[in-house]
Amino acid sequence: MDEEFSLDDPTQLLDSASDFAHYPGSLNDAAVKDFLDRFPLPPSCSALQTNSDVPGLENTLVACLERVFKTKYGASLIPQYMTFAQVGLKADSQIVRCLSCKTVSSFLKNFDDKSIYAIKLIIDCDIYPLLLDCLLNGDEQVATAAIDAIKNLAQFPEAMGIIFPSNINEATHLGNVASRCSSLGRVRVLSLIVKLFSISSSIASVIYNSNLLSLLEAEIKNSNDTLVTLSALELLYETVMQLTEVQHGAEFLARTTLQLLHSIISNSSMESILRSRALMISGRLLSKENIYMFVDEPSAKSLISAIDVRLGLLDSQDTDERESALEALGGIGSSIQGAVLLLTSFPPAARHIVHAAFDRQGGGKQLAALHALGNIVGENRPEDGVILNGDAEESLRRLVYEVASESSKLTPSGLLLSVLQQAAEFRLAGYRVITGLVARVWCLMEICSKPEIINIVTDPTAETTKIAMEARYNCCKAIHRSFMSSKLVSDPALSGIAGKLQEAVQRGPYLVRKHTEATPVVMTAERF
Repeated sequence: MDEEFSLDDPTQLLDSASDFAHYPGSLNDAAVKDFLDRFPLPPSCSALQTNSDVPGLENTLVACLERVFKTKYGASLIPQYMTFAQVGLKADSQIVRCLSCKTVSSFLKNFDDKSIYAIKLIIDCDIYPLLLDCLLNGDEQVATAAIDAIKNLAQFPEAMGIIFPSNINEATHLGNVASRCSSLGRVRVLSLIVKLFSISSSIASVIYNSNLLSLLEAEIKNSNDTLVTLSALELLYETVMQLTEVQHGAEFLARTTLQLLHSIISNSSMESILRSRALMISGRLLSKENIYMFVDEPSAKSLISAIDVRLGLLDSQDTDERESALEALGGIGSSIQGAVLLLTSFPPAARHIVHAAFDRQGGGKQLAALHALGNIVGENRPEDGVILNGDAEESLRRLVYEVASESSKLTPSGLLLSVLQQAAEFRLAGYRVITGLVARVWCLMEICSKPEIINIVTDPTAETTKIAMEARYNCCKAIHRSFMSSKLVSDPALSGIAGKLQEAVQRGPYLVRKHTEATPVVMTAERF
């Protein structure tokens, strides 16, 4: 068989590999074994080197072997042919390198016994340094596959010494790797560190104690390369939710990230896109209830104050940065403690949101503010977390009435009705605001004073999209729930509202045509 593959005509291999690679559905071990009996791995892998100039062979064979190694049977053969993976990791071809990274991943994921044998094979074939090289110098797909392989390697306790060598001068120490590579390479190393961090608390402890997260901090502080700083911020934005779930991650974010974000947001000389991303990260970070276990109140207030000041500078501008700032405050306001801080700071940072939410000329700014207000009033919080403490509630009520008195609508109910009379996307946000706000008695009374609002939220034909229908229905249910638990339920003058709400709640969120029975029609026959 080896002799056949040494011939200049690899047509048989190409045709069979193509059929195998494009076989619809899943492949079982029997099918893989049958293919490998006809085309053993050694000559097939060798063909990637010796016949790479044959049109279509490389792509087809890579796709074929990738499917082979994804099966249990195919993965069981990898230890015998790890040297082929080793050679593939050094290949000039990017797709071959990507295949080799995925092969290592398959080997590690399918290795039943998490023993020293697997790690010994990785060490003997010098696989880890080659994976790092793929991470730094491969294309995007190769780098992603290399990160996945290293993540799978990290699942083995015996691999900790390989990935995190105790000797900081070791060439493969991630700190050293980051210090000697390109800016793109550093971003990829940071991505690897963050992904490893989220695997387990034990790995998070190793990374935290090795001070590797300081590399992320350093890149965010890097004022010489805007693209690198933006990439580091993007990475932090994508992973901040994962980091807050791990104690050391939350500690890192509380200890250093808040100060960094504050400095970026406060720096008027920085690129607007960097400030916008820092604003969005701030919103994500302070939206998590558990982060306040690690963040002291003065630090959180200081960051909110920086956003407040920035919004003041952007007050007359309709910019993306302004929308990002409003969304950030909305993110912060989705947590109970965040909402309290926004409403009880002096002056309350939430004032920007309330004012912008009812500015009909605001466009995207108004839409962002409405959703932010929906978060602050508790639309996305559990029922027992909607109402805030006394000071925060009084501040919210005062802000809404203040904006209403300065507008042509004069009352909060007028403001809310004006939102529900706007375009569909604004109505959707308006439903969210009312859903949370109506838990307050003063708001319930305002809504009951406007029959037009009741008519809209109970009208099954008011919306045409599924998400809007559900938002309208949730709003209707919230009004009904608040009404039935209030003293207003005993007011005879409001009995019509109670009945209308009850009927709408029973009807459900979607427009259901009433079933009508067929009825005979009697008419005089036409005569000629």
